[in-house]
Amino acid sequence: MSKTAGTNERAFALDREHVFHSWSAQGALNPLVIARASGCEIFDHDGKRLLDFSSQLVNTNIGHSHPKVVQAIKDQAETLATVAPQHAVLVRGEAAKRVLEKAGPTFSKVFFTNGGADANENAIRAARLFTGRNKVLSTYRSYHGNTGSSIVATGDWRRMPNEYATGHVHFFGPFAYRSEFWSGSEQEESQRALHHLERVIQSEGPQTIAALLLETIPGTAGVLVPPAGYLEGVRELCNRYGIVFIADEVMAGFGRTGHWFAHHAFGVTPDLITFAKGVNSGYVPVGGVIMTPEIATFFDATVFPGGLTYSGHPLAMASIIASIDAMEEEGIVDNAKMIGEKHLGPGLHELAKKHPIIGDVRGMGVFWALDLVGDPHTKSPLAADHMARLKGLLIDHGLLGFIAENRLHVVPPCVVTPEQVAEGLGMLDRVFSELTR
Repeated sequence: MSKTAGTNERAFALDREHVFHSWSAQGALNPLVIARASGCEIFDHDGKRLLDFSSQLVNTNIGHSHPKVVQAIKDQAETLATVAPQHAVLVRGEAAKRVLEKAGPTFSKVFFTNGGADANENAIRAARLFTGRNKVLSTYRSYHGNTGSSIVATGDWRRMPNEYATGHVHFFGPFAYRSEFWSGSEQEESQRALHHLERVIQSEGPQTIAALLLETIPGTAGVLVPPAGYLEGVRELCNRYGIVFIADEVMAGFGRTGHWFAHHAFGVTPDLITFAKGVNSGYVPVGGVIMTPEIATFFDATVFPGGLTYSGHPLAMASIIASIDAMEEEGIVDNAKMIGEKHLGPGLHELAKKHPIIGDVRGMGVFWALDLVGDPHTKSPLAADHMARLKGLLIDHGLLGFIAENRLHVVPPCVVTPEQVAEGLGMLDRVFSELTR
């Protein structure tokens, strides 16, 4: 057999022999082999097709192998494949301009990073320098990346083996289905969560708090769409206490919610925005921090002590330009909104009526999660062995989903069609029927 032969067996064998995977005990891994992909579909070397309702790690917003983005990367590679970040490069300026146009007129500069984790890392750094304070507040139900401060800002279990950074404080955000505040309504949940947050701020000392880092819609934690008034209340608290509001839009940004940025849906403007994933669908690693003029100009006379060899990498910049232009020309963000409102949202709610295993349905655009339960009355999370079986059944039925704890996240690319949504919902219906038979 040739060393370059493309087979499922060889791909699997090489992976198991030489590749070390993230977030895993290595011995029990059984990775899915993927050979090629297009739009919302992925294939192995034998041509087996799966409908991708995971968007990989919720990042292929424009779909797989979009021809305009692929061509832009090729063209850029032939012109200028790499360059140091200290130089002025047209493609980088054009990419920054497009990102800022979508963020809105209250922002003026972009610091490019290699991904979402280091975007949050550098946003925290900027907030600490700008305020002269140290503490960073973030929620327990959150994920902000796997670098020094980002992983400690993360609220879930992954921070616990990695708690080396200092100055981090966690609080509970709103989550009406599993309320920490004994709330009886969305309004109560918002009010009580804001009261809790203010008490944490007061107890920690506002004069010590540099930033409040918040996923606009927490993604990996369960697509926790904030109740009405909550983000507005967070903005007001940050204003009152002089705290920098960092909106983590790494997963929620660039069309995922049916808006260019999720905070646009709530009429709230943060001080810093972090992004990655959907800005170019991960075709080339990239992320960034979007800054207001107030924060950006602070560093006109103050050195920003951060940098990355590949900051603003030309191939990534070309992919951003092509992605944003294509999403605009092809109405992809509007498509995500329409899909959520007319097809995916209503379809998932219909599934919940049919299958008691679905305790809660929440989301917007192409950003949804099903909270799966063993008992709909006690809301006890579905057991891990059932979730493992669910994962296998989805693959058997031709669907790739995103599973986290007791949740199935339904997050297809923004280019998904009504026909593909109907196909995916049919697969989910059959899988839930088989799982609970």
